[in-house]
Amino acid sequence: MVILVAAHSAAVGIALTAFPEWATSFAGFGPVHPLFLARQAGVFHLVLATGYLIDLRRGSVALLVTAKSIAAVFLAASYFGGAPGWAIPFSAAGDALMGLSAGWLARSTARR
Repeated sequence: MVILVAAHSAAVGIALTAFPEWATSFAGFGPVHPLFLARQAGVFHLVLATGYLIDLRRGSVALLVTAKSIAAVFLAASYFGGAPGWAIPFSAAGDALMGLSAGWLARSTARR
């Protein structure tokens, strides 16, 4: 599960870093200027993906659950605040599901 979440974050990171204009347009935001900001968000996703894997090696999903919880709240607040972009509510729901799933799986395996 953590590997899939890390792969998703890495894919988003690569798209934003390597193809920022395409990625932001695809998500419904239109052009973003300066491109540095989209690329910075991409690098941040790559850092998080790496952190998820490092945390997993240590037997934890704390970073993943924390990051996904914060992201879900931020994205939901942004959506209800009127931010543009069709991807926002789907990203909020996806982040919430990823965080909840990782937390639930970690708790259920810790009980064994």
